[in-house]
Amino acid sequence: MRARRRRGANSSDYLTDALALLQGWTRDGLELRRVLVCDESQHAALTERIKVAADTLRIRPAIRRTDGHTQISLGAGEADTITDGQVTLAARIEDAYKTVVGAS
Repeated sequence: MRARRRRGANSSDYLTDALALLQGWTRDGLELRRVLVCDESQHAALTERIKVAADTLRIRPAIRRTDGHTQISLGAGEADTITDGQVTLAARIEDAYKTVVGAS
């Protein structure tokens, strides 16, 4: 079992710094958003990987397919700020995307 990171006054700075390392993700209020280019089969594989990671973190991302793009939105739920779980899931989604589409 992993210890939880204690949140202090610098929690927001920590998450902002972590989010800055994730290229392509944007912050919109309490949501993190990303648009990815992938075909139908890649979308299906990516969605399945996201579901597994999201279930582990107990986060419910909004995922939709539009015009050859996969749009992902990670809401903060009942939190009043971006959470470490959202940033963690965003990082896992990036890894999954790179694996699915073969990008480096």
